[in-house]
Amino acid sequence: MTDTSKESFMRSTARIYLRLLGYVKPYWIAFAISILGFMIFASSQPAMAWMLKYFVDGLTYGQGAIFLGVPLLWGFPLFIILVALYQGIGSYLGNYFLAKVSLGVVHDLRTSLFQNLLTLPNRFFDQQNSGHLVSRITFNTTMVTGAATDAIKVVFREGMTVIFLFAYLLWMNWQLTLVLMAILPVIGLMVNSASKRFRKLSVKIQTAMGDVTHVTSETISGYRVVRSFGGERYETERFYRASEENRQRGLKMTRTGAIFTPSLQLVTYSAMAVVMFLVLFLRGDATAGDLVSYITAAGLLPKPVRQLSEVSANIQKGIAAAESIFDQLDEEPELDTGNHEADRVTGRLEIRDLSFTYPSAEKPVLEDVQLTIEPGQMVALVGRSGSGKSTLASLIPRFYQHTQGQVLLDGVDISEYRLRNLRRHIALVTQNVTLFNDTVANNIAYGDLAGAPRQDVVAAAEAAYAREFIEKLPQGFDTLVGENGVLLSGGQRQRLAIARALLKDAPVLILDEATSALDTESERHIQAALDKVMEGRTTLVIAHRLSTIEKADLILVMDQGRIVERGTHAELLARNGPYARLHSMQFEDQGTQT
Repeated sequence: MTDTSKESFMRSTARIYLRLLGYVKPYWIAFAISILGFMIFASSQPAMAWMLKYFVDGLTYGQGAIFLGVPLLWGFPLFIILVALYQGIGSYLGNYFLAKVSLGVVHDLRTSLFQNLLTLPNRFFDQQNSGHLVSRITFNTTMVTGAATDAIKVVFREGMTVIFLFAYLLWMNWQLTLVLMAILPVIGLMVNSASKRFRKLSVKIQTAMGDVTHVTSETISGYRVVRSFGGERYETERFYRASEENRQRGLKMTRTGAIFTPSLQLVTYSAMAVVMFLVLFLRGDATAGDLVSYITAAGLLPKPVRQLSEVSANIQKGIAAAESIFDQLDEEPELDTGNHEADRVTGRLEIRDLSFTYPSAEKPVLEDVQLTIEPGQMVALVGRSGSGKSTLASLIPRFYQHTQGQVLLDGVDISEYRLRNLRRHIALVTQNVTLFNDTVANNIAYGDLAGAPRQDVVAAAEAAYAREFIEKLPQGFDTLVGENGVLLSGGQRQRLAIARALLKDAPVLILDEATSALDTESERHIQAALDKVMEGRTTLVIAHRLSTIEKADLILVMDQGRIVERGTHAELLARNGPYARLHSMQFEDQGTQT
């Protein structure tokens, strides 16, 4: 590693740790108490060696030996008990209050990560996989716990123990201690080299763990597809590869530590051997008690030094985890520069010269789109898959930020609205229904709708033709629907999503294949409900079944991001253009099915 890369590594480590310390500030009192506790614990270590001096000398002088002004026979055992009590108090203060700090820091990091997820733009989720995001909140924050508890505990407790022991050794015999201190630069080089290795391996382990979480979550959420298509072996092999990669990287980390710790111990004990030789060779006029006390104190050094060396792995794991956490926290949040707010809009939508390209794509998804929807109008978008219909619908609530052209709501560019205010005026129902593992009532009255009167929830469900099946559930509106509504049919889930949109009572309604999961009878009921709810509301419908949009005030036919045809159902059929061809194809398919 070059000098430049070494400096960069050290700066990166210091920067991350300093940022972590920022999360410690709210807990500084508990942190200070824990440091005091570890100082108490560490200061007790030389006392054991110091006591042995009097004990050994007492064996020479007999029962007449004096210890701290009292007979050694009584004073020595009492002092041992007092030292143990003193050490125990220090250990409790250090361990408990540092755990309080570290668990608080991890809680704050987890909360920050989760809150940050809710502010990130759609493009972030497009570029990430859910397994790695979940792993970051669960596994990576646990790694920070290792750095914030075990690692910091060892650094402070064992570090101060080494300092107190060296201070005692210098006081006893500074010449011999200087010989022992000659190994410190060697230890420093070894620790620095191992730290870099641990850091690299930790990053790889966290990535591998994210892969394990990703495969697991995908398999669980798609278990019906896995079983239907016989994907058990494929998913088992995929999980095995991800888990094996994680195992191999974990072994590399263990192997590095297994080589590093004995090597450091060999260096430490070699220095101890030299000191022992010098003690025996240069005994001088020191008493047996002095020599035993010095050797005991020196013998206590290898253990804290070894623990300090082993903690490097945990620290680097924590730093690597913290780095990935801070990378996400540093992501730019969803752009919200607007300051316009409206209590309720009339719902007039105007789109001028709109073009849009996804950040990772080269070809525009939308090109030169022009559209005006008056309040209360129903406008339908039709076209082949990939023609840009859903993208256009996603730009209205600003799930993506348009860069060319304008989207106006009541004459105000949507970029000038505050995001929460803009989205409060828009109700969205998509073909991919999202339900939460909560009650039916709470899934309808979700988010800003929480706390809505029960009669309003029931009325919305009835308007969506959902009340009949809801009341047949075991606990009615208080029935848990399972993860993403797994206990309900596709049509039932869709009707709950429509009920949610109805309860919102927004002036702009976007239906993106909202009836796609419904059977013919349910669709007829829903269509009747939607006809009623669309009165007085601006409605944008993305439809695959053309039969559902025959009453639309305006139908737009899209192809390759452009509007290629527009008009009413009758007008478009009369033109015998793209819409008429789509209609003819669906009519033929329906005729074949019947």
